[in-house]
Amino acid sequence: MTETLAPLTVPDADPALLARLHARLEAAAVGDDSPDVHYRRVDSPLGPLLVAATEAGVARLAFAIEDEDGVLDELATRVGPRVLRSPKRLDAVAAWLDAYFAGGAEPYTGAIDLRLARGFRLAVLEQLKAVPYGVRISYAALAARTDNPRAVRAVGTACATNPVPLVVPCHRVVRSDGTTGAYRGGAAAKVQLLALERDGVLPQPGGIPIRPE
Repeated sequence: MTETLAPLTVPDADPALLARLHARLEAAAVGDDSPDVHYRRVDSPLGPLLVAATEAGVARLAFAIEDEDGVLDELATRVGPRVLRSPKRLDAVAAWLDAYFAGGAEPYTGAIDLRLARGFRLAVLEQLKAVPYGVRISYAALAARTDNPRAVRAVGTACATNPVPLVVPCHRVVRSDGTTGAYRGGAAAKVQLLALERDGVLPQPGGIPIRPE
């Protein structure tokens, strides 16, 4: 005779208890016990954003269209395996994002960790930091700033793989004919961001088009 075992049921954990335990873990994660990567989610008009930082600064900003698990796995592989959700550690960049989407023109002045970009791509991102709010620059002009004017395609790749869009404003780079070109957050998001910086209002997809100048 075969005995049938009743399925094991595990009671749902108390959300408040889990929150308290996570808060204690986050508070204890300092010094030698600090994780390699802190991350949090930030609500935005473009959808939820994943923001991650190391002790050296903001290292990754991912849009909703990106695979969050894939982004965290990449950080664990390329930066370090200790990855912890630490919302309070990223309050400053979250506040800057809120201000930006509300029409704030101030550049991000916090620390940025660009270890996920190397070589020519890193050189492009360093040049991008100097592109002011509301200004658009062509891929060709940006290539010229790197002293490699023929590297237009490589500049496009550097922008497309920018690990910290918005913080390093690759959305301000457009084609020479004035059309927007591709964007890590999606073409519609790039149109919205350029319109925000032009008009002070973030339009919904299908709203205000970007006109070539």
